[in-house]
Amino acid sequence: MAITSAGIGSGLDVSGLVKQLMAAESQPLLVLDRKEAVFQTKLSAYGSFKSTLSSFRDAMAGLSVLPKFQTMKATPADAAVFSTSASDTAVPGIYAVEVKQLAQAHKISSKAFSDVATTVGSGALTIQFGTFSGGVFTANNEKPAQTVTIDSAHSSLGGIRDAVNAANTGVSASILNDGSGYKLVFTSKDTGEANALKITVTDTSDASNTDNAGLSQLAYDPAGTLGSGKNMAETVAAQNALLKVDGIDNISKSSNTVTDVIQGVTINLLKASAVNTPTALAVTRDTGSIKSAIETFVKAYNDLDKTVKELTSYNADARKGAVLQGDSSILSVVSQIRRVLVNPLVGAGSNYSTLSQIGVSFQKDGSPALDAVKLQKAIDANPDAIGGLFAGYGKPSDSLVNYVGATDKTQPGSYTVSVSQLAAQGYKNGVTTPALAHTAGTFTAPFVVDANNDSLTLKVDGVQSSAITLAQGSYTTAAALTAEIQSKINGDAALKAAGITVAVTFDGAASSLKITSNRYGSASMVEVTATDINTGTTLGLGVGAGTAGLDVAGMINNAPATSVGRFLTGAAGDPSEGLRLEITGTAINNRGTINYSQGYAYQLDKLADKLLGSSGPISSRTEGINSSIKDLGERRDVLNRRLEEIEKRYRAQFTALDSLLGQLRNTSDFLSRQLSSLPGAR
Repeated sequence: MAITSAGIGSGLDVSGLVKQLMAAESQPLLVLDRKEAVFQTKLSAYGSFKSTLSSFRDAMAGLSVLPKFQTMKATPADAAVFSTSASDTAVPGIYAVEVKQLAQAHKISSKAFSDVATTVGSGALTIQFGTFSGGVFTANNEKPAQTVTIDSAHSSLGGIRDAVNAANTGVSASILNDGSGYKLVFTSKDTGEANALKITVTDTSDASNTDNAGLSQLAYDPAGTLGSGKNMAETVAAQNALLKVDGIDNISKSSNTVTDVIQGVTINLLKASAVNTPTALAVTRDTGSIKSAIETFVKAYNDLDKTVKELTSYNADARKGAVLQGDSSILSVVSQIRRVLVNPLVGAGSNYSTLSQIGVSFQKDGSPALDAVKLQKAIDANPDAIGGLFAGYGKPSDSLVNYVGATDKTQPGSYTVSVSQLAAQGYKNGVTTPALAHTAGTFTAPFVVDANNDSLTLKVDGVQSSAITLAQGSYTTAAALTAEIQSKINGDAALKAAGITVAVTFDGAASSLKITSNRYGSASMVEVTATDINTGTTLGLGVGAGTAGLDVAGMINNAPATSVGRFLTGAAGDPSEGLRLEITGTAINNRGTINYSQGYAYQLDKLADKLLGSSGPISSRTEGINSSIKDLGERRDVLNRRLEEIEKRYRAQFTALDSLLGQLRNTSDFLSRQLSSLPGAR
């Protein structure tokens, strides 16, 4: 019989045979794929859990601060007269508010010019803010003088407007056409009597800085006259707002936004009241915000609880567990969170120390439920105490000791506070000089500032100022002189950049000046580093350092506290470590106690931070899963390389078999032909 088989020369299906054999050899790859799919599913589940836990942490962070639970609301009976808002420091009550007049910003106007492009003049405009009373202009010591250079490119009416607006001096400039021509109008950006304008001109177009020609046409000295320094006209007087609150009349404020008449309440004045017609203002606690905050807490926990159950539960009907059923890391996280919630607070110092006291209880399945009736009773009984259940806060017994903050190392508890030294500000005392002789603050002879005593240079709190140049002129009162000095020092660019300010005061008894840093502590210092030739003798402010400030000193929990400025911080290693207090007032020695507690939201926020951190259980677990996936990938690579070698071997073997079958077929064909040619074969 002839041999019949397929191949290259025989018809053998080498590729098919190799494919079938490799399918069998590749079974371990399928096992690895199934394992990786399980790991990827777990990784996705952990991602979902991490996202929900992050949302839970964010919700807890929002509830971990006391003001969240201390929201107040202020409601006016007539919102057309004024609108209001309240901070957590507001005191509940009903107030009668009458708006007698609104505050106004000072406006002055130039004479009419024929065109916006009309050339006025060049030089400089020095803008001062202050109060004009009894023929005397007193500079506002909180607002330094500003100088605007008017070059030839900005010497037109429109150019001056643009230059003033670009300089950002606290004055806005505009041009109005009243029918007679174009007038340049300067408006103080701030309302109030102390923000009236004085414009001094350096006129480079002629020899006079006060006449009614050139840039001098924009001079405005309230004490001058037309052609002699008062060349612009007042169109709107600087005016304070006047109020009557609870019978207290003529309360004067520079702004229509009043923040310091009723504690914690901001009143935005809109219009004057009808005469003798006060508007009732009700300040009440916003209990709705407390309810909302607690509902947020319950919802955040329920969302977390729901996610945990979805990822770890067992479906009895399907006889199948969720992807993270029995996962120790998830169970550990949940256990730690629940442990926080079941423990009463330490150091709360209030009526409430557990959530159940305000109507938040946990059901059999572990989820929280809110009893709205019980919560309302708790709010009615002691709304101030509820915030302490959630926030981290300190409650000093001394009203002049302020809780500033704490760290993760601060332990809840009650701590004593004692002060051995109060903080003080650094200052430079001037000496008594004849030039400062006065009667009730009015100088015996006007104090003259000229080119010989108009400059001094300071170093305040370690920061060197530029040369401070005072406005030359005659000062008739100590108030005017101190306002000028203070405004120029506080306007110095280097000091402003460092956030440094000073107060300049006059000691009437000693007839001397005093410059005080507004900073407290040992870093507070005022030093005069240079003066004009006569500044020291006339102002009494000679070159030299003043008296350095002092840091507060004291103890918290009977342990020496770290002190900077007016702040005491609990000592390292002590339970009060990191507890930061601001000490104000004048009393030393015993300053009472401070009860510090970490509410539930505060604790959960910190715990969630730790659980979500790089060394937390979630990161550790996901890193482990990623490591396993990486290991599977490496095993897959090794197996793929091995399968490549096996496939090569199979192909080589079957190719050799195919060749052999081809040879046998040829031999068979040859023998068949030979046999068929023998005699008698047919």
